[in-house]
Parts: sequence; structure tokens; C-alpha cells
Amino acid sequence: MIAAASPTGTMSPTGTTRTALQLVQSNSLPALVQIEIEQLILRGELAIGQRVNESELAARFGTSRGPIREALRALEESRLVRSEKNRGVFVREISIAEADEIYDVREALDQLIGERLAERATAPQLRELEGLLAQMDDATAAQDVNSYHALNLRFHDLLVEFAGNSRLTESYRKLTKGLLLFRLRGLQDGGGFAVSGTEHRAVVEAIAARDGVRAGRLLRQHAAESRARMHKAACAANCDSVGTEMARFCCTRSTARVKLSGTTIQPTRQPVMQKYFENELITSVCFEMFAAVSAAKA
Repeated sequence: MIAAASPTGTMSPTGTTRTALQLVQSNSLPALVQIEIEQLILRGELAIGQRVNESELAARFGTSRGPIREALRALEESRLVRSEKNRGVFVREISIAEADEIYDVREALDQLIGERLAERATAPQLRELEGLLAQMDDATAAQDVNSYHALNLRFHDLLVEFAGNSRLTESYRKLTKGLLLFRLRGLQDGGGFAVSGTEHRAVVEAIAARDGVRAGRLLRQHAAESRARMHKAACAANCDSVGTEMARFCCTRSTARVKLSGTTIQPTRQPVMQKYFENELITSVCFEMFAAVSAAKA
């Protein structure tokens, strides 16, 4: 059974560690199953594109298939899985373009969260945020990116919770679930692990100073930087598959909003590449390099 599976506590999608009793008291069984499946996706135990086996999950969690199906319906609404008629449910791949659309909305919501929180944050709430910052500093010192990621999710979830608007909280949580894997990759491969804590501290300082304009601006900027790190991480993964050092240089020479990520680099993309490189000469040189790499692979 889920409630008994982790006697020392279960990590929620927002990064909190709660006891089994607390989980049962505050959630329905399908909600508990949903939390566990989200964690399987986040850890990669359920890979992108993989079919979700309801029977296996029911056996794993010690439940009937009913709660599994309810949890999967909720996850489909959150766009973490997709259902195909007569085929089943699959872990959904979110494209960079779709993630960009989510970030467009997230940046606006984060600004609102920062502005509201600076007006109404209580002393206990500020202490809780400071405590999380300290824990994130410890995770950074230990180079524990997975613990940091969980604390990071918890930090942002507390920000929206403390903003004091239930509709805002509901919308924000539903919207950002689709970014879970991108946010982890941004920390690991996009440089976020080194700078995210500094950005968080600046936001909390602005909130504590009751400066709503600055808090909103900093939180929105933090979301924008997170988006840029997502692109950097995706581009780095794409560049690593290109091969040669020169080709990787060409790929990583693009700007923060590079859109080469998630697609095969092809010489026919030169008009698109022109938009993302810093000057025409680099575009021309890199175009020739990509053409050569593609010809070698052919």
C-alpha cells in the first residue's frame, strides 16, 4: 500500500517530505497515486514515450486499477501523459515550443506572485522561505542537484501559496507541472545549479523589504532565466550528438533563445540558423560545418 510503503516519509512533487499519515490525511488515494506517478516520471522510471501499464502500477502501489485510472486522468489534464484510443496511456513528450508557451504565462504569473507576496508575506512565512534557502545552500555545497531540485520546487510552490489567491495557486501548479523535467535539466545542464540560489535570495530580500515592484520584476526575471537555461540545456544535448568540437562550437554559439533544440540539425535550416547566430560570418561557417557533418553521416 502507498501509505505504508515509505514509513520515513514521501517526497511530494513540490519537494516536501511528509509522513505516510500526513499524506493519507491530506489526500485521496488517487491523489496519492498521482504524486507517486509524477515522481516516477520525474526520476525517469517512466520514460518519455513509454506506455503506462495500469496493472503494474496497481501491483506496485497495492491498489486496484480504479485509483490508477483516476490518477492518470488527472495527469492527462496536467499534460504529463496522453491517452491514445485502443492503445493506452503514454508519458507525454513536451516540445521546446510548448515549454516556451508555458514560460510565457509563467513569467507573467511569477511577476504577480512577487508583487502580491511583498504586500502580504508574514514573518513566519519569511522565516520558512529563509529556511528553504539555507537548505538549498546546503544542497549546492554538497553538489546534490536532485535534492536541490526538490527544494526548488517547494520554494516556488510556497511563493504562490503565500500569495494568498487560491485560483492563482491552482492555475500556477497545473501550468508548471509540464516543466518539471525541463527545470531539472536546466539545473543540471543549463547552469542553473550555480546561480539559482542567488536569484532566489534576491527575490526573498525584495519580498522582506516590501518592495512589490522589485520582487515582481526579479521573480519574472528568474523565470525568464530559467527558460534560457532550458534552451541552453536542450541545445547542449543536441550539440553533444553532433560530433566534432567545431560543430559543438557552432551549435553553442547561438543566443539564449536558440531554437535548434529538439530537432535534427540539418544544412537546410540555414535561413532559420541566421536568426540565432551573432553574425553572418559565424552562420556561414557553421552552416558549412553542419553540412559536412550531415554528409559524413549520410
